[in-house]
Amino acid sequence: MSLLRNIKNPNDLKSLSLSELNQLCIELRTELIQTVSDTGGHLAPNLGVVELTVGAYRALNTPPDMMVFDVGHQSYVHKLLTGRLDDFHTLRTYGGLSGFPKRDESEFDLYGTGHASDSLSVALGYVLAHGGYKGIKNCQVNGGELPQVVAMIGDGSLTGGMAWEALNHIGHAGANMTIILNDNEMSISQNVGALTGYLGRIRLDRRYWGKREFAQRQLERRGDAGKRLLNLGVRVRDSLKHLVVPGMVFEELGITYVGPIDGHDIEQVETAVRMAKEVPEPIVIHAITQKGRGYAPAEENPTVFHGVGAFDISTGKVKSSPGAAPAYTQVFGESLVKEAEKNPDIVAITAAMPNGTGLDIFRDHFVQQPERFVDVGIAEEHAVGLASGLALGGKLPVVAIYSSFLQRAYDQIIGNVALQDAHVVFAIDRGGLVGEDGPTHHGVHDLSYLRTVPKMQILVPADEVELQDALHTALKLEGPVALRYPRGSGVGLQIPEEPTLWEYGKAIELQSSDSKEVAILAVGRMVEAATSASKLLQEKGIDATVANMRWVKPLDEEYVRDVAAKHKLIVTVEENTVCGGFGSAVMEFMERDGITTPVLQIGTPDDFTTQGTVVQLLEEVGLDAQSLADKITTRLNK
Repeated sequence: MSLLRNIKNPNDLKSLSLSELNQLCIELRTELIQTVSDTGGHLAPNLGVVELTVGAYRALNTPPDMMVFDVGHQSYVHKLLTGRLDDFHTLRTYGGLSGFPKRDESEFDLYGTGHASDSLSVALGYVLAHGGYKGIKNCQVNGGELPQVVAMIGDGSLTGGMAWEALNHIGHAGANMTIILNDNEMSISQNVGALTGYLGRIRLDRRYWGKREFAQRQLERRGDAGKRLLNLGVRVRDSLKHLVVPGMVFEELGITYVGPIDGHDIEQVETAVRMAKEVPEPIVIHAITQKGRGYAPAEENPTVFHGVGAFDISTGKVKSSPGAAPAYTQVFGESLVKEAEKNPDIVAITAAMPNGTGLDIFRDHFVQQPERFVDVGIAEEHAVGLASGLALGGKLPVVAIYSSFLQRAYDQIIGNVALQDAHVVFAIDRGGLVGEDGPTHHGVHDLSYLRTVPKMQILVPADEVELQDALHTALKLEGPVALRYPRGSGVGLQIPEEPTLWEYGKAIELQSSDSKEVAILAVGRMVEAATSASKLLQEKGIDATVANMRWVKPLDEEYVRDVAAKHKLIVTVEENTVCGGFGSAVMEFMERDGITTPVLQIGTPDDFTTQGTVVQLLEEVGLDAQSLADKITTRLNK
């Protein structure tokens, strides 16, 4: 009989014996592997936190106790333990369960996360909202006991500056909360930086492990006296500094350090969290886990199985469409290598995403020149600030980063790069709708937030050949420049050996209309959709002019002026929010120029789009060819 099927909420774990808990963990891993092999998703992170999640929930009473997850790509086990087993097969599918915590999906999802390093700030907010600071413990809040708030954060996420801002505040406030540091030595790829080395020394310091075990045995032998010692709070923290030397960084911030413990030992995890609940101060529990544990292919290659597509369970091989064109990410990586071979000043920068952005190709090619590749860890703000210094120092930095992640460095884009007129190239991957990862990862705001930045230049290639050309052009420009391209495969074009330099700020007209009824101005992946829509319009007797605008900033104003004078309707199409993007740029210019030709602006809605395949989502938001044709026809009829 399935134990997992009887778990409706985390409190049901309390009735299980240790042998039953171990069996439950086997069932959890089986469900994770079976489901993700069909839907794709974050497998390795979740396989690594099975016992950690079970043990932590065993020590909590939920509700009122709370668990806040960082990033959320390790929350599948949490979903299975909170009554979502029957729907788990719908994970990351259109209309199904989200691949991340989602507040309207379950009362146990306290925060709809998707990006790293923010869990500590959110958890602290929950603590302060309930009055859990300055040593307060077991007080009554609205007739109930003060809830225990637990934040689970990975060692990779701890490289982010936001996490350290929160740690500083947590220690200062003396917040009554528990931090579980899930240390698997990785974020998506191998972690980098001084903090990684620091945690590594803790993991490997056997002298420390012996001291910890000795101290624990002594406290256990003291019984009630040992508990009283733990409840001494500040005195305990200060005295343990001499035993917990490797955790001194946390201790100096005012956060008691416990560990490292075996994150795959349910009893150790449960005991540590229970003890932390007894101390009315911030505690960090350092748990060592193995990413991908329990499934050999994921253990051997945790980077691939961090976020993986559908795969064959028996072999671990990812299922792929035969004959699929190379991904835009791959095209970018290979194109950058060719450019960097000719220009020794090019330096590639990533924020913990070498594989995700294609910079692993660059890194491996220039392995003998490691100074040309920089991985700053999960620190987007630092990546952009670093790039500005490199540019001002004479280098040509290329910052490859996901659209939704670049949002975190908006201040640095303005102050460190644009204000300095520094020639930094932003290669923005995942521009547009990204599919199954959903609203936290859709890159539908970058055209809007970048277009407002003075001196910024924005290129939007329509296919893989144009991506190579856009990169070549961006590297030849001066000042800040961004090129954005979508997730997934290209359209299948043969990429020339040598790139073409784009004419500055000029659009390309793909087809001209004799009737001059409508001109469709499109950017990026929407150029293909606009061309297909024009064919559907032609079936209705409507001829359309179609242009690949290429440049969002500077806009080809001369071309816009020309087509506006010759057509009854201007249509702008972009895979970006309708607020402030490409269409807004066209309308702003026309207003300034006194042009009164009607404009139909089509883009993603002013809302958050759900998860699903890109095809499903384009249909939902009205950016597929048929929807475009229908919208244009309706507008022309008016």
